[in-house]
Amino acid sequence: MSIPQSGGGPIESPDQLAEYMASGAKPKADWRIGTEHEKFGYTADLLPLPYEGACSIRAMLEGLRDGYGWTPVEEQGKIIGLTRDGANVSLEPGGQFELSGAAVETIHDTAAELDTHLREVADVAGRIGARFMGVGAAPIWTHDQMPVMPKGRYRLMTDYMGRVGTHGTQMMYRTCTVQVNLDYASEADMVQKLRVALALQPVATALLASSPFFEGKPNGHKSWRSRIWRDLDASRTGMLPFAFEEGMGFQRYVDWVLDVPMYFVYRDGHYIDALGQSFRDFLKGELPALPGERPTLSDWADHMTTVFPEARVKKYIEMRGADAGPKDRLNALPALWVGLMYDQPALDAAWDLAKGWTAETREALRVAASVDGLQAEAGGVKMLDLAREVVAIAQAGLKARGHGEEGFLDVLAESAASGRVLADDLLARYAGEWQGDLTRIYGEMSY
Repeated sequence: MSIPQSGGGPIESPDQLAEYMASGAKPKADWRIGTEHEKFGYTADLLPLPYEGACSIRAMLEGLRDGYGWTPVEEQGKIIGLTRDGANVSLEPGGQFELSGAAVETIHDTAAELDTHLREVADVAGRIGARFMGVGAAPIWTHDQMPVMPKGRYRLMTDYMGRVGTHGTQMMYRTCTVQVNLDYASEADMVQKLRVALALQPVATALLASSPFFEGKPNGHKSWRSRIWRDLDASRTGMLPFAFEEGMGFQRYVDWVLDVPMYFVYRDGHYIDALGQSFRDFLKGELPALPGERPTLSDWADHMTTVFPEARVKKYIEMRGADAGPKDRLNALPALWVGLMYDQPALDAAWDLAKGWTAETREALRVAASVDGLQAEAGGVKMLDLAREVVAIAQAGLKARGHGEEGFLDVLAESAASGRVLADDLLARYAGEWQGDLTRIYGEMSY
């Protein structure tokens, strides 16, 4: 989940909303890669890390602050995050520990950043008796076992999620993802990249699927995390069919975000309840939560973080469809999308794969990927064949970049060749060598 945004001063014209997005456009020489990943911390008793205590989230944050030069971020006197050199560490609602990496030039850079982060986390965790693992959904813990982080945003969201969907609190407290944030050069470039990102997000879901267990047993899906997102809040999630329509651009995306109900307004360190209220009313000075007050661009930037489609646009595009996993997959996910997005022939080839699909096919692929992984099939499209083509295009795109990044895709190429993903291997171990003992997953999936 995002931290409070710094977007700018008062909004004097609605045109500034689209202009805010347009201001993110960069020439290709300035394109960067920002990788984010979440992970579950747990105690020696295999329980989630609480916020307070000797073995806790707070102890982790303070250990990183004191031992590795991170600057603390606080809310209401409690440490809730860290910043350093363009990167930040933040907390998901259930204590999932998230690294939002700095904007870097190559996958080698993001891999080095990940190595440093995991090394620092392991050092602090080892001293307090904690460990961390990477999977898409908590395999055993129930909702009642999850701690609640001391962030006002999450208190508001928890209440609202129960009103608008059936799986919202599962997403908040018991899932982990890996995503990559990539740049665009222009409005037209944003549109093409967003369409490719949305259409092919099910491929990333299938290739990175790592969440076949939930509440102590197999759940019937390769990616339960993806399943959760389908019944969270229809007003702010999904595959954005409008993005494929004629006339798509910054303003069309703005119009959609304006129609998404608000969560909050952030003022002076406090989250003001604006649940279900309209940003359009806010623009007119008619927001019930703040009568007579008009929003700033920072308020708009905050509101943009409360929409959760499979690919999200801010001043860059976020690819949001993948489960967290082991280190090789945390590096493979950005490699996949950089290969597809940062070489124009690769981007064109990726769009050629998907441009003939209907909205129904795109949604059906999303559903099938969460259930069947690489064995999914929808609308006459076989996921395994599609994944092989997508990985090959990404490999070519990385090769064209000339940074020697292709090796980061090896783990996905192996999955595409075999038809097996991590979820398949975990299910096989559960039925075989683990003999139904799901606690074995903690040791095997920890960093």
